[in-house]
Amino acid sequence: MKFHLFESRLDAHIRRSREFLNEANLARVEHQAAAEHHTALARMYAERIARLEVEINTALQPAPLTTRPNGDEGERPMGDSVVYPVYPTRATRS
Repeated sequence: MKFHLFESRLDAHIRRSREFLNEANLARVEHQAAAEHHTALARMYAERIARLEVEINTALQPAPLTTRPNGDEGERPMGDSVVYPVYPTRATRS
């Protein structure tokens, strides 16, 4: 069994420096992993912002007023909705 009490100060200094080196390497790896995570989050939020901007711009564009060719107003394919105006006098009933 070896006692470190009578060890030279140079060996103790080298041993302590190696401990610091190992701690620094571990911290570097942890920070690199955190940086990769933050980069992925930044990319995800950039994509989300772009998608939301497209959705907002699409929602703010006025609906196109198209006329049907050949005057076929009576024939509508299934799924088209019809919007009837609500006149102010009929909107409020007591």
